[in-house]
Amino acid sequence: MNLHEYTLEELNVLADKIRQRILEVVSKNGGHLSSTLGATDLIVAMHAVFDPRKDPFIFDVSHQAYAHKLITDRWDDFETLRQFGGMCGYTDPDESPHDYYKAGHSSTSISLAVGAAKAFALKGETDRTPVAFIGDGSMSAGMVYEALNELGERQYPVVIILNDNEMSISTPIGAVSRYLSRTMSGPVYSKVKKVVKDGLKSISADGTAYVLKRIDESLRIMTPGLLFEELGIKYIGPIDGHDIGQIKETLKLARGMGRPVIVHAQTTKGKGYEIAEGSELSKEKWHGVGAFDVSNGQSLKKGGTIPATKIFSETLVALAKEDPGIVGVTAAMPSGTGLNAAMEAFPDRFWDVAIAEQHAVTSMGPLAREGFKPFCAIYSTFLQRGYDQVIHDIALMDVGVSFAIDRAGIVGEDGETHQGAFDISYLRAIPNMTLAAPWNRTSLQKIMRFAAEYDRPFAFRYPRGAFLAADEEVPDYVLGKGEILHAGRDIALIGYGNGVGRAVRTAELMQGDPTIVDLRFVKPLDEALLGELAMTHRRWYVFSDSAAAGGVGSALMEVLAGMGIRDVQVTTFEYPDAFIRHGNTYLVEESLGLLPEQLAKTIENHMY
Repeated sequence: MNLHEYTLEELNVLADKIRQRILEVVSKNGGHLSSTLGATDLIVAMHAVFDPRKDPFIFDVSHQAYAHKLITDRWDDFETLRQFGGMCGYTDPDESPHDYYKAGHSSTSISLAVGAAKAFALKGETDRTPVAFIGDGSMSAGMVYEALNELGERQYPVVIILNDNEMSISTPIGAVSRYLSRTMSGPVYSKVKKVVKDGLKSISADGTAYVLKRIDESLRIMTPGLLFEELGIKYIGPIDGHDIGQIKETLKLARGMGRPVIVHAQTTKGKGYEIAEGSELSKEKWHGVGAFDVSNGQSLKKGGTIPATKIFSETLVALAKEDPGIVGVTAAMPSGTGLNAAMEAFPDRFWDVAIAEQHAVTSMGPLAREGFKPFCAIYSTFLQRGYDQVIHDIALMDVGVSFAIDRAGIVGEDGETHQGAFDISYLRAIPNMTLAAPWNRTSLQKIMRFAAEYDRPFAFRYPRGAFLAADEEVPDYVLGKGEILHAGRDIALIGYGNGVGRAVRTAELMQGDPTIVDLRFVKPLDEALLGELAMTHRRWYVFSDSAAAGGVGSALMEVLAGMGIRDVQVTTFEYPDAFIRHGNTYLVEESLGLLPEQLAKTIENHMY
């Protein structure tokens, strides 16, 4: 759609239709809801002023960009949102030329816009303006200010739209969030505004211009404009983020300035769906949803087995009750990681530091050094953002921070930006780091007790959703010791973490009597157990929900080479060297040949 010729009435009608289409599809497929509903009017106005074919639309995280997808010739295909082989839930240039960049992590948009502006300047393309769209929650990350710092110095023409809904995934954390909203809703600002409005009625035209100039200068002291103006970024706002006419005029003004401008728009999360609209109590629920009944907002998901996250959450609270030295942190994901229960029970010992993974990791180091036992609860995909801090501030200091790595493995519909594929590969190379993984409820509980007593850097991973294996009693964890779960013959199925459950299920579908091994630790490995296994089993099959490059199979082959064992054939069923696309987890695993029935057939074809 080309919205440049649309009347204001037509734009408002379109925005309403877009919201209804989003509700229709997300209620069936699941996806991000309240954020994208709240952003719809802003995005419609963006398209009415800019042209995404030449002016890059750079959405931060991009989970709020559904309206952009619908405007850019994907109305019918939107039915396949987040489905296997269908439309991605985030922006994706492979899907449409109107999507400038892939995005799924926060706080990257302004850096990307600065990079695009540099490229346009070098190419002499003065008619192109990058447009960055960023939410207030993303403003808590340091990368934003690194980008603003350079942008204010270079003065490239970039338009930044700050979507301020005072609601990130969970309660916004930090001084920046408070600063954006405090003065605009406070009684002092409201009183000043009324006095000025009444006073201007009695002043001449010339006097009004002078007074307005002085008022503008004075109000910057008490509005968010001061922060950005001091960085060299022109500030406009706040404006009503649901008044399409006002947004259009403001964006036209910003585009014509030829310098960096931030447009501060205040919006209501969930706009247009009353059940989710601006709800403080349900903001986490409505940020990302599964299928639900539009009429009443009730989830259509059926109850099932206990998710690993819930086991972690309950166990952490139990351990914290026993030991006042246990503390913890998360980066804007208290509900997603399950740390919220500990935060409620012990608000002085567990913290959400906002979208600041680097700070979250580093801040736990001194706590460990001072005798506390920190748990850093974080998704595998987001721990990547704190990698240098894991090396420099935790491992190098050899302090006892435990990383509880949630969403390890395939995460389904969120897709390639969120798959938890790489944590084993990127952590295994770090000196002083210990890596382990549970495979059922009891093993997760026992590995957490091990972590609470361990005084060196430690990371344990667990899946999104439930473990593949049923619960059963397991022995306590002993550093670097694996376990043979079933002593068979001929071949060995070696599992790590949730891969143990996959190995067990595969063995149930096979002929013969394979040995099943739980590695428990991938660093350090149980070399004694592996040496004995190599004497009796010449074929090893490795099961781990992780990337093959630098993964568990690689670790086993390194150990065998180090022991001089050359006659063991290692086959690993880890992920290929590629980014794994989105879709139902079952269908994704089927496409990779990782279902137990597929694996059993593959192994039997090797054997016979």
